[in-house]
Amino acid sequence: MHGLFITATDTGAGKTFVTAGIARQWRREGREFRVCKPVATGADNGVGADTRLLAEASGDADLRAITPYAFAEPAAPPVAARREGVSLCLADLVDAVRRRAEEGKAVLVEGVGGLLCPLTERETVADLTVELALPLLVVARRSLGTLNHTLLTVEAAQRRGLHVAGLVVTATTPVRGVAEETAVEELRHRLAVPILAVLPHRSNFQDDTDMQGVDWWSVCSERNPFSSLSGE
Repeated sequence: MHGLFITATDTGAGKTFVTAGIARQWRREGREFRVCKPVATGADNGVGADTRLLAEASGDADLRAITPYAFAEPAAPPVAARREGVSLCLADLVDAVRRRAEEGKAVLVEGVGGLLCPLTERETVADLTVELALPLLVVARRSLGTLNHTLLTVEAAQRRGLHVAGLVVTATTPVRGVAEETAVEELRHRLAVPILAVLPHRSNFQDDTDMQGVDWWSVCSERNPFSSLSGE
């Protein structure tokens, strides 16, 4: 498959904002693609707010195809699914993403929670990313704890042979304090993974101007240096 898998250092880091921003840019460039958030929790009436935002950004009204598994309870997917009498299966989630890729030639996949968030009764989001073998984009929230959370996420990904194409650092709240002010500099010092964008705090979800200087199509075309380990 061609595309990107967007994960984060934790919940609320801005995955949907970043995914939607890439989708808008690809639409402006006339790219053929689809978006997919295979699992969502905290979804009202079977459709989550994230799914609606992705649909609007990509110009795709098929909400059920974007998110085939949506649950009301704002909890980890296997917990939320269990409360509705559903058992999630990794193979079904992989198939849902692959169908989207077949429809649109490329696919932007947004995960749920962080990389090691439980996804099924046995697997995590990381297991889904391994199966899909898409380049990984890590969204890191700029806050106290950013360094630890980001370093752990990148290490967990690389241990699984995943290609971390880059980081996007987001300020979900105004930047205050030394830890937040120096987070980006410290990440550059400690990681070989490129920081592709640093997004300031914004109240307008549609304002993705700070992402527009990146050629996101080229980012997802880069070859995985760990491909020989993953059998590609």
